[in-house]
Amino acid sequence: MIDQDLNCPLLRDRAVMAARGDGAFDVLVAGGCVADVATGEVRAADVGLVGPLIASVHPRGARGDAARVIDATGGVVAPGLIDSHMHIESAMVTPHTYAAAIAQRGVTTLVWDPHEFANVAGDAGVDYARAAAAAAPVRILPQVPSCVPSAPGFETAGADFDAATIARLLADAPAGLAEVMDMAAVTARAPRMRAILQAALAAGRPVNGHARGLTGAGLQAYCAAGVTSDHEVTSAADLLEKLRAGLSVELRGSHAYLLPEFVEALSGLPQWPQTLTIATDDVFPDDLLASGGLDHVLSQLVALGMPSMAALQAATLNAARRLGRPDLGHIAPGRRADLVVFDDLKRFAARTVLIDGAAPVAGPAPAPPEGLSGSMRLPALSPEDFVLRADGAAVTLATIANPRFTAWGSVTAPVVAGAVQLPAGATMIAVAHRHGQRASTPALGVLTGWGDWRGAFATTVSHDSHNLTVFGRDPHDMAAAANALVGSGGGMAVAKDGAVVAHLALPVGGLVSDAPLERVAQGFADVRAAAGTIVDWAPPYLVFKALVGATLACNKGPHQTDLGIADPLGGRLLRSPIVGQGESASRDTASQ
Repeated sequence: MIDQDLNCPLLRDRAVMAARGDGAFDVLVAGGCVADVATGEVRAADVGLVGPLIASVHPRGARGDAARVIDATGGVVAPGLIDSHMHIESAMVTPHTYAAAIAQRGVTTLVWDPHEFANVAGDAGVDYARAAAAAAPVRILPQVPSCVPSAPGFETAGADFDAATIARLLADAPAGLAEVMDMAAVTARAPRMRAILQAALAAGRPVNGHARGLTGAGLQAYCAAGVTSDHEVTSAADLLEKLRAGLSVELRGSHAYLLPEFVEALSGLPQWPQTLTIATDDVFPDDLLASGGLDHVLSQLVALGMPSMAALQAATLNAARRLGRPDLGHIAPGRRADLVVFDDLKRFAARTVLIDGAAPVAGPAPAPPEGLSGSMRLPALSPEDFVLRADGAAVTLATIANPRFTAWGSVTAPVVAGAVQLPAGATMIAVAHRHGQRASTPALGVLTGWGDWRGAFATTVSHDSHNLTVFGRDPHDMAAAANALVGSGGGMAVAKDGAVVAHLALPVGGLVSDAPLERVAQGFADVRAAAGTIVDWAPPYLVFKALVGATLACNKGPHQTDLGIADPLGGRLLRSPIVGQGESASRDTASQ
């Protein structure tokens, strides 16, 4: 949606007259209680609107003159919720479909980092994001992706955004520079990243962060470079350190197992931080359909003991201040008429939603550009592509140990007829470049601590370069799963005994589908259930979500990419996992 201008003098004239009682309101929200996020009060009051503007917040029943009256009896009138950091692509549906799903739940503003589309299609991906935002029924504020790719030199994406590209895109992006993920380059003041940060700072745009695992001097250096927010909080201590470093923390719901310790830590502070906002980050399609987005995160936080007004303030007023949008986040005269009537401030079930003073209305959905509609630029793969070849009788393999918080490990494996035989407990991970920028021969790696696999899983939702990633032990299973995606334009597939048993096609950029949410949610649920039959999950780290983040090279520790096993923070890139003969690891094939 495109915001209506609040500063039209004729609009202000009408609002002032209505507030004085010399003219009628267009809309009167009457009979409820107003949640005042500035004072923390929930008080009986009615709200009068003129066009997209709040004209008056006055005692309940004091006025009845309005063209339309919305009955809020028994409900709480609150500002529209602001999701301070999120990726629409994670829901695997188009922006149009996502916005329609969350509009009815009281989420009126999304701060969207479209770096998935950008990593696949470059400028065309960002242009599509902006066109989709303009046509959406809610306010979508696209940021400029900062890391395309997320770890230059350690992976190959479908595009490459240098400082000049980002400076050009920032001219039309008030929401700023999206999460800066290449942490090693930021703290090293690498010339490319230094120039990207300076482009945002020179344009006066906020610089948003991704400070996963940073602490002490490293975190201080990261903030000193100009980054002012972070959502990658991994513990209560991490949360408090980042708040104390002055960062606006986007407390995300996508890692729900951490929320209890976050609420406990925040409850121990003398006051709830004004720099705390709430975000979803990533929501899978079945979760979006069943539980919603930011509204669900708020209900979780309140159930864990966070005061409802503190949660609401973080998701409205605090977020608006972070955005530099004084028109949003507060029900008060002169502000934008984004408001929601909730049944209560526990479940946050929305009864009525108004954006710019009216019910959300979507425009025609824009068609995806060519770069997103045909993004699988690689041929079919064979089982041989998933065989690790070596000489001798045995080799030592460098491994990626443990999901999510990865670490370097090693195992010894026998070689039979020139093929490495993975020992029990080890799993192959293969990443094939799919964007047409380089050869598509899969780079092979070895995982340990990722479960005992009895089939294969393939995905093109593979953060953040979104190359074709395949997990498994049997080359025939791996080839079957991979080729299902090569043929369907991308998506997710599970194979067992050489045959595909579940498949979700995501033909728009290999990331999303233009099918209805209900159909995508069911297809995703089927894939996730099928994956659960070929590997045993061990929450909270070995879960389905870990599979789409196994290639996120910018994070601390080793991760597999199309170039090999990448560890930018450690300054290491192994083109092959084979690091020695037998039990000796004397030969390191590192290439940087």
